Amino acid sequence: MAVRIGVGLGLGGFPFDTIDDFRRWLDACEDSSIDSIWHSDRVVSRDPAFEPMTLLSVIAGATRRLKFGTNAIVLPFRDPVTFARQCATLDTLSDGRFFPTVGVGRGDAPEWEATGRSPAGRGKKMDEALEVITRLWAGENVDFEGEHLSLKGATINPRPKQQPMPLWLGGSSKPAIRRTARYGHGWLAPLQTPEEAGATVADIKRECEEIGRPIPDDHYGATILFRIGDGGEAGAIPGEAGKSDAPAAVEMRKRIQRMQAIGDAETVLERIREFCDHGVTKFIAIPMAKTADDMIEQCRRLSEEVIPHAN
Repeated sequence: MAVRIGVGLGLGGFPFDTIDDFRRWLDACEDSSIDSIWHSDRVVSRDPAFEPMTLLSVIAGATRRLKFGTNAIVLPFRDPVTFARQCATLDTLSDGRFFPTVGVGRGDAPEWEATGRSPAGRGKKMDEALEVITRLWAGENVDFEGEHLSLKGATINPRPKQQPMPLWLGGSSKPAIRRTARYGHGWLAPLQTPEEAGATVADIKRECEEIGRPIPDDHYGATILFRIGDGGEAGAIPGEAGKSDAPAAVEMRKRIQRMQAIGDAETVLERIREFCDHGVTKFIAIPMAKTADDMIEQCRRLSEEVIPHAN
Protein backbone atom coordinates (compact mmCIF):
# COMPACT_ATOMS: atom_id res chain seq x y z
CA MET A 1 0.00 0.00 0.00
CA ALA A 2 1.32 3.46 -0.92
CA VAL A 3 2.22 5.69 2.01
CA ARG A 4 0.24 8.92 2.07
CA ILE A 5 2.24 12.15 2.28
CA GLY A 6 0.76 14.59 4.76
CA VAL A 7 1.56 18.30 4.89
CA GLY A 8 0.74 20.60 7.77
CA LEU A 9 1.66 24.20 8.53
CA GLY A 10 3.95 25.31 11.35
CA LEU A 11 3.90 28.59 13.22
CA GLY A 12 7.50 29.68 13.59
CA GLY A 13 6.41 33.03 15.04
CA PHE A 14 3.19 35.03 15.20
CA PRO A 15 3.09 37.43 12.23
CA PHE A 16 -0.46 38.61 12.95
CA ASP A 17 -1.27 42.14 14.09
CA THR A 18 -4.70 41.22 15.41
CA ILE A 19 -6.58 38.14 16.56
CA ASP A 20 -8.97 38.71 13.64
CA ASP A 21 -5.99 38.33 11.29
CA PHE A 22 -5.07 35.08 13.03
CA ARG A 23 -8.62 33.79 12.67
CA ARG A 24 -8.66 34.74 8.97
CA TRP A 25 -5.56 32.60 8.53
CA LEU A 26 -7.13 29.72 10.44
CA ASP A 27 -10.23 29.96 8.21
CA ALA A 28 -8.01 29.82 5.12
CA CYS A 29 -6.24 26.74 6.48
CA GLU A 30 -9.53 25.06 7.40
CA ASP A 31 -10.80 25.52 3.83
CA SER A 32 -7.58 24.21 2.24
CA SER A 33 -5.92 20.83 1.64
CA ILE A 34 -3.51 21.44 4.54
CA ASP A 35 -4.07 18.71 7.11
CA SER A 36 -2.77 20.21 10.36
CA ILE A 37 -1.31 23.19 12.24
CA TRP A 38 1.67 22.98 14.59
CA HIS A 39 3.08 25.40 17.12
CA SER A 40 6.54 25.52 18.65
CA ASP A 41 7.45 25.94 22.31
CA ARG A 42 9.67 28.77 23.54
CA VAL A 43 9.66 29.13 27.30
CA VAL A 44 11.22 32.61 27.29
CA SER A 45 11.46 35.02 24.36
CA ARG A 46 11.68 38.72 23.58
CA ASP A 47 9.67 38.11 20.42
CA PRO A 48 5.97 37.17 20.51
CA ALA A 49 5.85 33.50 21.53
CA PHE A 50 2.48 32.30 22.72
CA GLU A 51 2.26 29.40 25.17
CA PRO A 52 1.55 26.38 22.92
CA MET A 53 -1.20 24.56 24.79
CA THR A 54 -3.18 27.79 25.23
CA LEU A 55 -2.80 28.80 21.59
CA LEU A 56 -3.74 25.31 20.42
CA SER A 57 -6.93 25.49 22.45
CA VAL A 58 -7.90 28.57 20.42
CA ILE A 59 -7.08 26.68 17.21
CA ALA A 60 -9.18 23.73 18.39
CA GLY A 61 -12.18 25.96 19.01
CA ALA A 62 -11.83 27.88 15.74
CA THR A 63 -11.58 24.81 13.48
CA ARG A 64 -13.51 21.60 12.87
CA ARG A 65 -11.37 19.59 10.42
CA LEU A 66 -7.74 20.47 11.02
CA LYS A 67 -5.56 18.37 13.26
CA PHE A 68 -3.10 20.28 15.43
CA GLY A 69 -0.01 19.58 17.47
CA THR A 70 3.09 20.80 19.27
CA ASN A 71 6.47 21.09 17.56
CA ALA A 72 7.72 20.37 20.15
CA ILE A 73 7.00 20.75 23.87
CA VAL A 74 10.17 20.69 25.97
CA LEU A 75 8.87 18.14 28.44
CA PRO A 76 11.43 18.64 31.28
CA PHE A 77 10.00 22.16 31.76
CA ARG A 78 6.49 20.76 32.33
CA ASP A 79 4.73 19.08 35.21
CA PRO A 80 3.87 15.69 33.65
CA VAL A 81 0.51 15.20 35.36
CA THR A 82 -0.69 18.66 34.36
CA PHE A 83 0.61 18.12 30.83
CA ALA A 84 -1.17 14.76 30.59
CA ARG A 85 -4.41 16.44 31.64
CA GLN A 86 -3.96 19.31 29.17
CA CYS A 87 -3.41 16.87 26.31
CA ALA A 88 -6.36 14.70 27.30
CA THR A 89 -8.61 17.75 27.57
CA LEU A 90 -7.54 19.14 24.19
CA ASP A 91 -7.99 15.77 22.51
CA THR A 92 -11.43 15.19 24.03
CA LEU A 93 -12.79 18.66 23.31
CA SER A 94 -11.45 18.62 19.73
CA ASP A 95 -12.99 15.21 19.05
CA GLY A 96 -9.60 13.50 18.71
CA ARG A 97 -7.60 15.97 16.62
CA PHE A 98 -4.59 16.61 18.88
CA PHE A 99 -1.08 15.28 18.22
CA PRO A 100 1.46 16.06 20.96
CA THR A 101 5.15 16.06 20.09
CA VAL A 102 7.67 16.31 22.92
CA GLY A 103 11.42 16.62 23.19
CA VAL A 104 14.12 16.83 25.84
CA GLY A 105 15.36 20.28 24.77
CA ARG A 106 18.85 21.50 23.90
CA GLY A 107 21.37 21.56 26.70
CA ASP A 108 22.54 25.03 25.62
CA ALA A 109 19.05 26.55 25.39
CA PRO A 110 18.82 29.92 27.20
CA GLU A 111 15.67 28.82 29.04
CA TRP A 112 17.66 26.79 31.55
CA GLU A 113 19.64 29.71 32.92
CA ALA A 114 16.76 32.16 32.54
CA THR A 115 14.49 30.02 34.71
CA GLY A 116 17.12 28.93 37.23
CA ARG A 117 17.14 25.32 36.09
CA SER A 118 19.94 22.99 35.09
CA PRO A 119 19.85 20.85 31.94
CA ALA A 120 21.66 18.10 33.83
CA GLY A 121 19.53 15.00 34.21
CA ARG A 122 16.88 16.17 31.77
CA GLY A 123 16.97 12.85 29.94
CA LYS A 124 16.07 10.94 33.10
CA LYS A 125 13.33 13.46 33.87
CA MET A 126 12.00 12.95 30.35
CA ASP A 127 11.95 9.15 30.72
CA GLU A 128 10.07 9.31 34.01
CA ALA A 129 7.60 11.85 32.64
CA LEU A 130 6.89 9.72 29.55
CA GLU A 131 6.27 6.66 31.72
CA VAL A 132 3.80 8.55 33.89
CA ILE A 133 2.05 10.39 31.05
CA THR A 134 1.48 7.36 28.85
CA ARG A 135 0.13 5.35 31.78
CA LEU A 136 -2.24 8.15 32.76
CA TRP A 137 -3.49 8.43 29.18
CA ALA A 138 -4.13 4.68 29.08
CA GLY A 139 -6.40 4.94 32.13
CA GLU A 140 -4.20 3.39 34.77
CA ASN A 141 -4.19 4.26 38.44
CA VAL A 142 -0.54 5.13 38.49
CA ASP A 143 1.83 4.21 41.30
CA PHE A 144 5.30 5.45 40.45
CA GLU A 145 8.43 6.09 42.45
CA GLY A 146 11.36 7.55 40.54
CA GLU A 147 14.30 9.84 41.03
CA HIS A 148 12.28 12.92 40.03
CA LEU A 149 8.62 11.86 40.23
CA SER A 150 6.50 10.19 42.89
CA LEU A 151 2.83 9.27 42.35
CA LYS A 152 0.43 7.10 44.34
CA GLY A 153 -2.91 6.01 42.90
CA ALA A 154 -2.92 8.91 40.41
CA THR A 155 -5.47 8.93 37.59
CA ILE A 156 -7.01 11.48 35.24
CA ASN A 157 -10.45 11.90 33.72
CA PRO A 158 -11.27 12.59 30.95
CA ARG A 159 -8.66 10.53 29.17
CA PRO A 160 -7.78 11.23 25.52
CA LYS A 161 -10.38 10.28 22.95
CA GLN A 162 -7.63 8.76 20.80
CA GLN A 163 -6.48 5.49 22.28
CA PRO A 164 -3.61 5.12 22.26
CA MET A 165 -2.80 8.81 22.26
CA PRO A 166 -0.53 9.42 19.22
CA LEU A 167 2.59 10.67 20.97
CA TRP A 168 5.41 11.82 18.68
CA LEU A 169 8.95 12.44 19.89
CA GLY A 170 11.83 14.53 18.61
CA GLY A 171 15.58 14.29 18.90
CA SER A 172 18.35 12.35 17.15
CA SER A 173 20.66 11.31 19.99
CA LYS A 174 20.99 7.67 21.01
CA PRO A 175 18.82 8.21 24.13
CA ALA A 176 16.20 10.01 22.00
CA ILE A 177 16.14 7.11 19.55
CA ARG A 178 15.66 4.59 22.37
CA ARG A 179 12.97 6.81 23.88
CA THR A 180 11.12 7.08 20.58
CA ALA A 181 11.16 3.33 20.04
CA ARG A 182 9.84 2.68 23.55
CA TYR A 183 7.18 5.37 23.90
CA GLY A 184 6.57 7.00 20.52
CA HIS A 185 3.92 6.48 17.90
CA GLY A 186 5.90 8.71 15.54
CA TRP A 187 9.07 10.76 15.22
CA LEU A 188 9.49 14.36 14.13
CA ALA A 189 12.83 15.69 12.95
CA PRO A 190 13.91 19.18 13.93
CA LEU A 191 15.35 21.37 11.19
CA GLN A 192 17.57 18.81 9.48
CA THR A 193 18.66 17.89 5.97
CA PRO A 194 16.94 14.93 4.31
CA GLU A 195 20.06 12.83 4.81
CA GLU A 196 20.28 13.68 8.52
CA ALA A 197 16.62 12.88 9.09
CA GLY A 198 16.90 9.67 7.09
CA ALA A 199 19.79 8.44 9.22
CA THR A 200 17.70 8.86 12.37
CA VAL A 201 14.69 7.14 10.78
CA ALA A 202 16.90 4.13 10.02
CA ASP A 203 18.26 4.09 13.58
CA ILE A 204 14.77 4.24 15.09
CA LYS A 205 13.56 1.40 12.87
CA ARG A 206 16.49 -0.76 13.97
CA GLU A 207 15.77 0.00 17.62
CA CYS A 208 12.07 -0.75 17.13
CA GLU A 209 12.91 -4.08 15.54
CA GLU A 210 15.17 -4.99 18.47
CA ILE A 211 12.51 -4.34 21.09
CA GLY A 212 9.60 -5.63 19.00
CA ARG A 213 7.59 -2.40 18.97
CA PRO A 214 7.27 -1.11 15.39
CA ILE A 215 6.36 2.45 14.43
CA PRO A 216 4.35 2.68 11.17
CA ASP A 217 6.39 3.71 8.13
CA ASP A 218 4.20 6.77 7.58
CA HIS A 219 4.79 8.12 11.10
CA TYR A 220 8.12 9.82 10.43
CA GLY A 221 8.04 13.58 9.93
CA ALA A 222 10.28 16.57 9.27
CA THR A 223 10.12 20.34 9.52
CA ILE A 224 10.95 22.50 6.51
CA LEU A 225 11.00 26.25 5.92
CA PHE A 226 9.32 27.25 2.68
CA ARG A 227 8.35 30.17 0.53
CA ILE A 228 6.63 29.97 -2.84
CA GLY A 229 7.28 32.91 -5.11
CA ASP A 230 9.34 36.04 -4.49
CA GLY A 231 11.23 35.41 -1.26
CA GLY A 232 12.82 38.81 -0.87
CA GLU A 233 15.06 38.53 2.17
CA ALA A 234 12.90 35.88 3.84
CA GLY A 235 15.29 33.11 2.95
CA ALA A 236 18.44 34.92 4.01
CA ILE A 237 20.89 33.01 6.19
CA PRO A 238 21.56 35.05 9.34
CA GLY A 239 24.85 35.78 11.08
CA GLU A 240 28.39 35.20 9.93
CA ALA A 241 27.45 31.96 8.16
CA GLY A 242 25.65 34.09 5.61
CA LYS A 243 28.73 36.20 4.82
CA SER A 244 31.93 34.23 5.30
CA ASP A 245 33.73 32.28 2.59
CA ALA A 246 35.38 30.01 5.16
CA PRO A 247 34.80 26.29 4.40
CA ALA A 248 32.76 25.77 7.58
CA ALA A 249 30.49 28.72 6.76
CA VAL A 250 30.05 27.56 3.17
CA GLU A 251 29.12 24.09 4.41
CA MET A 252 26.67 25.59 6.91
CA ARG A 253 24.99 27.59 4.14
CA LYS A 254 24.59 24.44 2.07
CA ARG A 255 23.15 22.58 5.03
CA ILE A 256 20.65 25.34 5.84
CA GLN A 257 19.58 25.54 2.22
CA ARG A 258 18.77 21.81 2.33
CA MET A 259 16.31 22.52 5.16
CA GLN A 260 14.55 25.18 3.12
CA ALA A 261 12.41 25.20 0.01
CA ILE A 262 12.38 28.65 -1.58
CA GLY A 263 11.26 29.18 -5.15
CA ASP A 264 8.35 27.88 -7.18
CA ALA A 265 5.99 25.04 -6.28
CA GLU A 266 8.24 22.49 -7.97
CA THR A 267 11.10 23.53 -5.69
CA VAL A 268 8.98 22.74 -2.63
CA LEU A 269 7.85 19.44 -4.17
CA GLU A 270 11.44 18.48 -4.91
CA ARG A 271 12.46 19.07 -1.30
CA ILE A 272 9.50 16.96 -0.11
CA ARG A 273 10.53 14.17 -2.50
CA GLU A 274 14.09 14.26 -1.16
CA PHE A 275 12.81 13.68 2.36
CA CYS A 276 10.48 10.94 1.12
CA ASP A 277 13.48 9.18 -0.43
CA HIS A 278 14.93 9.04 3.10
CA GLY A 279 11.83 7.62 4.79
CA VAL A 280 10.06 10.83 5.84
CA THR A 281 6.47 11.27 4.65
CA LYS A 282 4.91 13.76 7.08
CA PHE A 283 5.83 17.44 6.92
CA ILE A 284 5.46 20.56 8.99
CA ALA A 285 6.00 23.38 6.52
CA ILE A 286 6.78 26.73 8.16
CA PRO A 287 5.98 29.69 5.87
CA MET A 288 8.60 32.40 5.51
CA ALA A 289 6.07 35.19 5.84
CA LYS A 290 5.92 38.41 7.84
CA THR A 291 2.28 39.52 7.58
CA ALA A 292 -1.15 37.94 7.85
CA ASP A 293 -1.88 38.46 4.15
CA ASP A 294 1.46 36.89 3.24
CA MET A 295 0.73 33.90 5.51
CA ILE A 296 -2.66 33.42 3.88
CA GLU A 297 -1.14 33.63 0.40
CA GLN A 298 1.57 31.09 1.26
CA CYS A 299 -1.12 28.82 2.71
CA ARG A 300 -3.15 29.11 -0.49
CA ARG A 301 -0.21 28.38 -2.77
CA LEU A 302 0.96 25.42 -0.69
CA SER A 303 -2.58 24.01 -0.72
CA GLU A 304 -3.24 24.54 -4.41
CA GLU A 305 0.18 24.18 -6.07
CA VAL A 306 2.07 21.67 -3.89
CA ILE A 307 -0.08 19.32 -1.82
CA PRO A 308 -2.26 17.99 -4.69
CA HIS A 309 0.93 16.85 -6.45
CA ALA A 310 2.72 15.40 -3.43
CA ASN A 311 0.92 12.04 -3.49
